[in-house]
Amino acid sequence: MANNSDKMENDTVDTEKDVVEMNDEGLAEQAESDELANDSMNQEMSKEPSEETDPKDQKIAELESALEEEENKMLRILADFENSKRRATLDKEAMNKYKAQSILTGLLPVLDNFERALAVEAKADEAKSLMTGMDMIYRNLLESLKAEGLVEIDCVDKEFDPNFHQAVMTEKDPDKESNIVLQELQKGYMLKDRVLRPSMVKVNE
Repeated sequence: MANNSDKMENDTVDTEKDVVEMNDEGLAEQAESDELANDSMNQEMSKEPSEETDPKDQKIAELESALEEEENKMLRILADFENSKRRATLDKEAMNKYKAQSILTGLLPVLDNFERALAVEAKADEAKSLMTGMDMIYRNLLESLKAEGLVEIDCVDKEFDPNFHQAVMTEKDPDKESNIVLQELQKGYMLKDRVLRPSMVKVNE
């Protein structure tokens, strides 16, 4: 009987130990779970301020963006204005430089007629006198036109250049190189650096 009583007491003690150990384990697990939950909550709370935007900061960002856009518009307007002013200046310079172009172009046939008339040989004294007067008028007219920028194109014995010469005939001259201008059939003229009329020429084959 005594042995049975001791055994029962020992069993009771072991059972109480097991219950205590189970409780301790449960409390430890609960504490660990609570700690994880607290960490998760703290992380969420720490995220919330970064996800939310301060209305003042948002307004400042919008104003800065609008200001930058307006500055870009202003810069584009200024660039367009400068380009327009530059083009206007270039157009004005070109107009002043070539202002006599229409007048000179209209007078080129007059020069041609003077040259044809002066190429005729005069035999009578009266005709010679008339030719002398015509020559003086022609030279005065030519000098006045040159003062406005008229330039005769030099072409004979020069290499043919389609920018200044118009080939209307070809001929074979063994004493000269190929593509050399042999004869000027009609004078060409320039206004400063602009071609008014190319020279009509005969070119060596």
